[in-house]
Amino acid sequence: MRILQTYRALKRIALSEFGDIVVSAVVVALPTGDPLKLRLEIVDGSLVDIFISSTGRYSYHWERRLIGGGIYRHDNAPHERWRNVSTFPKHFHNGGEYNVVESHINDNPEQAIREFLAFVREKLLSLSERS
Repeated sequence: MRILQTYRALKRIALSEFGDIVVSAVVVALPTGDPLKLRLEIVDGSLVDIFISSTGRYSYHWERRLIGGGIYRHDNAPHERWRNVSTFPKHFHNGGEYNVVESHINDNPEQAIREFLAFVREKLLSLSERS
């Protein structure tokens, strides 16, 4: 299954190249056994969920609301609300659901996870410097 192979490759990248911020990585499956997403636990207790579909849809979602932060998500769902974003349907939720800007994340999942986790690393560093 191509999606499972993709998730496994992304899991290897997350653990080997971003081990300083990624605590664990698990491919979450549906009851049918089909892969649903890759879930990464981040050192601050937050979670990154990565969804890749066989149709080309994707989402790189960093959930920080439960620890007092926001959300950060690159996705390419063609929401009519974001039609004015120049990279539509690609867009980036920068800190909140309604703070949406252009997304220039790579279309290749292996490059995209590197870009996204580099963003997570940088954001964590900036947050720790403020503390």
